[in-house]
Amino acid sequence: MPHLARRLFDLPPDLEGAARSWLEHGERTPRAPRFASSVVLLRDSPTGLETWLGYRPGTSPLGVLAFPGGSLESSDDDAVGWLGPPPSYWAERMGTADVGLARRHVIGAIRELFEETGILLAGPDLSSTVENNTSPEWMRAREAVADQEKSFTDVLAKRGLSVRTDLLKPLVNWLSPDFSHRRFNTRYFAATVPMNQQPSMLASKGVWARWVCVRKVIAERDTTALGDEVGQPNTVGLRLGQLLVPGSEIMLEKMASANGCIAYLSYKRSAHVYQPTLLEEDGVLMLEVEAAKTVANEPQRER
Repeated sequence: MPHLARRLFDLPPDLEGAARSWLEHGERTPRAPRFASSVVLLRDSPTGLETWLGYRPGTSPLGVLAFPGGSLESSDDDAVGWLGPPPSYWAERMGTADVGLARRHVIGAIRELFEETGILLAGPDLSSTVENNTSPEWMRAREAVADQEKSFTDVLAKRGLSVRTDLLKPLVNWLSPDFSHRRFNTRYFAATVPMNQQPSMLASKGVWARWVCVRKVIAERDTTALGDEVGQPNTVGLRLGQLLVPGSEIMLEKMASANGCIAYLSYKRSAHVYQPTLLEEDGVLMLEVEAAKTVANEPQRER
C-alpha cells in the first residue's frame, strides 16, 4: 500500500443538499449502499493513455461524468459460460470471503460495459473475442439488456459466448459518503478494447461520451473545459472535481502518471476500501479522502 495522505476534493453540487442536511440534523444511520461495478476502459495513443468517459443524466453515485458502470442486478447471478480466472480468484483479489458477490461484481462489470459502450469481453474460447460490435443487431441487444427486456446472460448464451474474465483487471473499491441519499459500494475494474471492437454510446440514452486524453484532462482540471464541452446544464462552468467523484479523479491521476496501458494494468494493488468523508472548511463543504498522491510535482490545491 502506498503512503496515504489526507486530501481535499470538491463536493459535487448535486450532493450539497444531502451534505447540509447531514450536518444540520446530526449524523444518522447511513443508507445501505447498493453494490456496483465500473470498468475503466483504456487505450494507448500518441499523446498518452486515453480512457472512455460518459455523461450520466440525473444524479449518480458514480458522478456526473464517469467510467461505464452501474448497480448489480439479480440476473448477474444467472448461469453463464465463464472463461478465465474463477470466482474464487476474484474474491481473493477483492479481499472478500463472499465468492458469490465477487462473481456478481465481475459479471456486472462486463454487463455494464456492454450496455454503455458496446464493448463485449466475451468470446467462444480463450483465444478469441467478439468482433464488429457496432451492428444494428448488437445495438438492439444492448438496448434490450439496458431495459431489462433480456438478460445479459441470455444474450451471451444465444450466441454461444462466454465471459472472458481474463480480460479484466481489478482496481479499487470505493464507498459513497455516508450522507449520500444514493450510495454505491463500487468495485472498479480496468480493461483494454478487444481487437476489432470500438465503443459507442447507447442509442436511446447516450448524451455525451468519448475517449479523453488523461494527461490533458488532469492538466485542465482547474478549468471548465470538459464540462463546457459536455454542454449540459449541470456540467457547463464546472471544474473536473465538480463533475467527478473523488475516486474517479484519483484514478485519472494514476493513469496520467502511468507510462501506458501495460504499466497501469500491471501495477500491484492491494485490497482496500476508500471512502470520502464530509468536511467543512471556512464554511465550504469539501470531501476528504485518505489516498495516495500520485501526480508527480503537482502541488496540493489550496482551499
